[in-house]
Amino acid sequence: MDSPSCVPIAHVCHAIDKVSLSPLGIAPPFRDLHKRYPIYSLQEAFAEGIQTGHQNMPEFRLDPDQIGNVIAYLKTLEN
Repeated sequence: MDSPSCVPIAHVCHAIDKVSLSPLGIAPPFRDLHKRYPIYSLQEAFAEGIQTGHQNMPEFRLDPDQIGNVIAYLKTLEN
């Protein structure tokens, strides 16, 4: 599965594949997100807007179709 269209901007900080290092050291690789959060629990955060405790991460919101695509993509990166 190719990364969803809403993911490419994330590559500026996050590794979005199974092997690369994140360009920004504090940004977790997408393949490791399931180790920090149950992937399906991220749906609400994507819909309401993700906010983090650091200034480098922009707040963003996704529409329902984008959320489903991102969740499905993140599931492909596990293991």
